[in-house]
Amino acid sequence: MERKILAATIYLKEGVPVTSPDDLSPAGELKFLAKAYNDGGIDKIFVFDLSSSDEEHDKNIGAIRELNRLVEIPTCGGGHVKRLEDIKKLLYAGCKQILINGSKPYCFELIDEASARFGNEKILVSVKNIDFVFKHRDVIKEKVHEMLVMNTAILDSIENLTDTQYVALCEDKSIEAIQNVLQREHSRGIYGTFLNNVSINVMELKSTLTAHGIKMDNFEPAFKWSDFKLNSDGLIPVIAQDYRTGEVLMLAYMNEEAYAKTIMTGKMTYYSRSRKELWMKGFTSGHIQYVKSLTADCDHDTILAKVSQIGAACHTGNYSCFHNEIVHKEYMERNPLKVFEEEYAVILDRKEHPKEGSYTNYLFDKGLDKILKKLGEEAAEIIIAAKNPDPEETKYEAADFLYHLMVLMVEKGLNWEDVTRELSQR
Repeated sequence: MERKILAATIYLKEGVPVTSPDDLSPAGELKFLAKAYNDGGIDKIFVFDLSSSDEEHDKNIGAIRELNRLVEIPTCGGGHVKRLEDIKKLLYAGCKQILINGSKPYCFELIDEASARFGNEKILVSVKNIDFVFKHRDVIKEKVHEMLVMNTAILDSIENLTDTQYVALCEDKSIEAIQNVLQREHSRGIYGTFLNNVSINVMELKSTLTAHGIKMDNFEPAFKWSDFKLNSDGLIPVIAQDYRTGEVLMLAYMNEEAYAKTIMTGKMTYYSRSRKELWMKGFTSGHIQYVKSLTADCDHDTILAKVSQIGAACHTGNYSCFHNEIVHKEYMERNPLKVFEEEYAVILDRKEHPKEGSYTNYLFDKGLDKILKKLGEEAAEIIIAAKNPDPEETKYEAADFLYHLMVLMVEKGLNWEDVTRELSQR
């Protein structure tokens, strides 16, 4: 059985989130919403460009690009999608799929072009009435991956007309109403205003739906509490680690209730040995730890938790509790990605804080054409060096090329995360 999804919606006006197309009041900071949805258990984000001018459209595309840099869950871009060029912009901004407005007269001409150019797995169409599905169900089946059904009243008819999957609007947040949509054969998931509320515990909702027989993308632990070897207090130590950087953040303990609560909510919950009570990390401070993975060690007596940390992990305000250095020996960083990131950071700093006599600043001052010329020269040098049986020369020229590539990346506003993210999707 395919897992069902819960989708959030972001509407953009002048590059910032607003409440809805009819209510342009602010809906929160984009970075905050992105992190809350990404870490909190939302499976997909529909992002709508509400622009009324080309200038505003460019602002919103910029915001969508920033959103996709911040999240790991898929996004589907919609609004202001009138031409193939608009679809291309959204895909280049990082959207996995594009939503085409089914009420527009150019809808099917655009669907035809887009599915031929980019593949139908990237194309969704919005649906408000059953006549639209009845008249166009063959084209929808052939050239559209999913429908976004914006009228819950037509779901029975849709189930009878087509086997194309859909994500449906659900504004009733009761478990019975959500079940009614998700249990349908061709339902892929739901979206609705209540899922945009960052205070809702999405992982807990998923656990409840799972208990009602609906398969969701939530935690299904491979270890029962009885599988662990506990200390004399009946607890197990847990090491929390930043899932992106690998930095060790803190050490705490769990009892059985804390373990169960962590699995259900997707938020790290511990047992306080001094207060003799459960505590969810960040409950009062807001410095929540969202679970990315839990792993037991070889003896089953310690848990490693990889987490997305909001704010600081330490009560002192330090990001990590491990900040009191005892001894330190200088060493050369060998982690390739960290080397790239550190070198990139130096180049970016030169761009933002020019230094007299810097070769990097010389390239930035000369502009894009000079950077491209040097990049081309270095690429040619790699080819020439590769003809030499000694790999040392190739290594040297490759390093030169990568440096100039990073200069170009800074000039174009790209970073290594943008590039590695693109690679990981291929």
